[in-house]
Amino acid sequence: MTKYTIIGNMTGNSMDAIDLVLTEFDGDKMRDICTYSRPYSKQMQQQMDFLRKMCFNKTKKEIEQIPDFQAIHDTYIKQIAECINEMCRQNYLNKSTIDAIGFHGKTLDHNPPSQARVNNTEAYTLQIGSGQMLADLTGIPVIYDFRSAYIMTGLEGAPLIAPHNAHIAKVEGDGCYYNGGNTSNFAWIKDGQAQISTDSGPCNEYIDAYVRLHTSDSYDVDGKYGKNGHLDKALLQDLFDIGRAFYEQKLPKSGDPQYYKTQDVFNLIKQKNVSLCDAVHTLEYFAAYIAAFELTLTPPDIDITPSVILFGGGWKNPMVRHSFDALMSQQGYILPEHMKNFAQFFDRMKEPVQIKYSTFGQMMEARLFADLARYRLENKVWPMPEVVASHKNIVSGVVAHPGRFAVCDRINQAAKGWQRG
Repeated sequence: MTKYTIIGNMTGNSMDAIDLVLTEFDGDKMRDICTYSRPYSKQMQQQMDFLRKMCFNKTKKEIEQIPDFQAIHDTYIKQIAECINEMCRQNYLNKSTIDAIGFHGKTLDHNPPSQARVNNTEAYTLQIGSGQMLADLTGIPVIYDFRSAYIMTGLEGAPLIAPHNAHIAKVEGDGCYYNGGNTSNFAWIKDGQAQISTDSGPCNEYIDAYVRLHTSDSYDVDGKYGKNGHLDKALLQDLFDIGRAFYEQKLPKSGDPQYYKTQDVFNLIKQKNVSLCDAVHTLEYFAAYIAAFELTLTPPDIDITPSVILFGGGWKNPMVRHSFDALMSQQGYILPEHMKNFAQFFDRMKEPVQIKYSTFGQMMEARLFADLARYRLENKVWPMPEVVASHKNIVSGVVAHPGRFAVCDRINQAAKGWQRG
């Protein structure tokens, strides 16, 4: 069995940091060798927010014509390359011993088949990030554009993490593996296999954006704003109502910040004249509330267990974690319309919920892309539940080798309009 040493990279929707992990794979045995993380500057966060707004519902050609698109993209790639090169220097790594970099890129728009059917549009997904440029700047092969192959064969393309959770479950055990990122998602794992994997809704999306808008902080550090606020139950109901069409959609589903209608939420908070601390507290409770509510939508044919394993930066916010713990122990506030959902869920659980952090939680999402790159190197299908159910033989990921040839790959293959070439 071949051993691989691969760097995984993730820059999530929250754009809080460039996260890197170097992992050794020996079959499904994983060992993290070293990690590296660099916070994003306020300027880069603002530039990516700008691009996300400008790129929405745009074709590749239209995106390429956006002022400063190329400059912002190239700065983004150069910063990732700087971090990879610095991690190698700090840890005295010989780059020739590194098999690949698994690179996700930055998602700016996502319209998977489930949403395209609702909107009567064509499915697409948008990630920016030139794998060729990154390979040239680091001298290491890069595997990237993992989502396009799924969208182009009629699948959702997200979330991707369930098979990686299943690999970890061989050590940590079966249960619900719950990621608290900008968007939260979870997978139910049984006997080392993912039964279902789904996005659930906003975790950090509202909180981070609201704090950046109204303070000099990038996020609610240690919950300092939320701790000084109170739950506004009427606002909680409004938050659910604004995104109801997505939140009530049956599982599995694939989400994107556009479905959460962030500006509508912020306009409502301003209109209702909610104080900063009360708004942040309620947004933090809502992040936990949606995470809990979506669990209650788990289809009846899925075997559930009382074990919930957490990973992702969102759970580091003490207010979000405390609220989720309260809801899972049946102590938190539940909207009246959802009491039946929660009661039925806890009846299925039969035992008290046991919540813990994953021992592999540090750099989980970055390691996911190292794992995906390993599967591409082995020409193996990444066994997401939707892929297994479809019986499609999809091997995802594009490989870029340093200095091979110049390509125009700042935008992924399955961007809007891919159906027409």
